[in-house]
Amino acid sequence: MSTTVNVTVDMKLCESHGQCVFAAPEVFSFDDDDYLVHNAEPDPTLYDKVVKAAASCPLRAITVEKSP
Repeated sequence: MSTTVNVTVDMKLCESHGQCVFAAPEVFSFDDDDYLVHNAEPDPTLYDKVVKAAASCPLRAITVEKSP
């Protein structure tokens, strides 16, 4: 069984500050209308980077969970 990383963004809280985009551009980006988009199940090797990205969110809109 492989490890799974799940990323959730509360879009009601997100104000598109972009700190997560700078911290983990492999997972977070902006669409053409400057709304945040993300990979909900990124590669497990990006876990540490995604956790740092979540911590950088000024509104704490990002949740990261790791499952064995």
